[in-house]
Amino acid sequence: MNFNTALLHGNFNGDSGTGATLTPVYQVSAFAHESPEKLEKVFNNKAPGYAYTRISNPTVDSFEKRIASLENGIGAVACSSGMAAVTISLLNILQSGDEVIAGAGLFGGTIDLFGDLKAFGIKTKFVNHISVESIEPLITDKTKAVFAELIGNPTLDIVDIRKVSELVHNHNIPLIIDSTTATPYLVNPIKYGADIVVHSSSKYINGSGDAVSGVIVDSGNFKWDPERYSGFEEYKKYGKFSYIAKLRNGLWRNVGCCLSPTNAFLNSLGIETLGLRMERLCSNAKELSEFLDSFEGVDVNYPTLDKSPYKPLTDELFGGRGGAIITARIGSKERAFKLMNNLQIPLIATNIGDVRTLVIHPASTIYTHSSEEQQINAGVYEDTIRISVGIEDIEDLKSDFEQAINKL
Repeated sequence: MNFNTALLHGNFNGDSGTGATLTPVYQVSAFAHESPEKLEKVFNNKAPGYAYTRISNPTVDSFEKRIASLENGIGAVACSSGMAAVTISLLNILQSGDEVIAGAGLFGGTIDLFGDLKAFGIKTKFVNHISVESIEPLITDKTKAVFAELIGNPTLDIVDIRKVSELVHNHNIPLIIDSTTATPYLVNPIKYGADIVVHSSSKYINGSGDAVSGVIVDSGNFKWDPERYSGFEEYKKYGKFSYIAKLRNGLWRNVGCCLSPTNAFLNSLGIETLGLRMERLCSNAKELSEFLDSFEGVDVNYPTLDKSPYKPLTDELFGGRGGAIITARIGSKERAFKLMNNLQIPLIATNIGDVRTLVIHPASTIYTHSSEEQQINAGVYEDTIRISVGIEDIEDLKSDFEQAINKL
């Protein structure tokens, strides 16, 4: 199936019991069974069924299956937020004394998370950009994961997944890719060698800004050596499902970062228009970036611009589509604030992936807890604004930005 057909029909049949075209919201905490023998089997994973929504729920299960199918993974685990998904995807394999190599151009919350992991004895080595040249000298016996955002938010740097995955696999290290800003519409990271794919599905997958959630997709391709990855010994029997089996039966289940059935339902609704929305968002972002780049005093960053060092990778991996985020340096914090205040259509908000265009000043908001060095490494300066482009008519967006710039 092609992309939009697969969104509606791939590994998805609605609710077979009632014929509902969408799996309904099973907004319950617990599921009753006809006997204690049956509940015992369900609870101990010896029979299919549901016992408690923190552990599994039909609405959430349907959402997970759809995401796994879109990403060509063997399974997915939904979480209460994108940050929960990032956290649990890492802690499922890490322990005290382990090291992670990560790109510096990460979402501010993810940078803060790696800082929090220090208290658990987990060290993160940051590089300005995840590449073979930057990470190879940092790999040691303690390196247990390489983590990167496929399209950095807000640096908009792009990882050459194929080359990086080849390197880390030679060292028996998994590659974990946060593909939130790329989405399955642009690329399937597993196809190019990613082992685990993470999404903040609150963003483009949901699309309407009405449900916070995250999801972890397992490729099933990485061979988890129990001697190197403590805790996998009892899950060897699951073969390629060992990572996701450990995740479901361990930390994810016990921490309780489950996705609510209602939010899973809203995300399933959002998935169905992902292709249509991303087509419009990418088109709008490309045209708006070229328009803004024509103004003196506005330094625009977008992956499809000829001046972007990542344009060749954008063409190779994404078919020339650069996603829906633009960043621009305006000259000073005061000018950045003035520009944002002059805009009439975009909303000043901290989300991305909404159908509406959103703008934010990252340095004073999502990177307020980061050091100056961390901000610079993430491509965040005092005069930077981030634009999450929406589906509005492009002529209206261009006209609004033009009048706002002209008032500077």
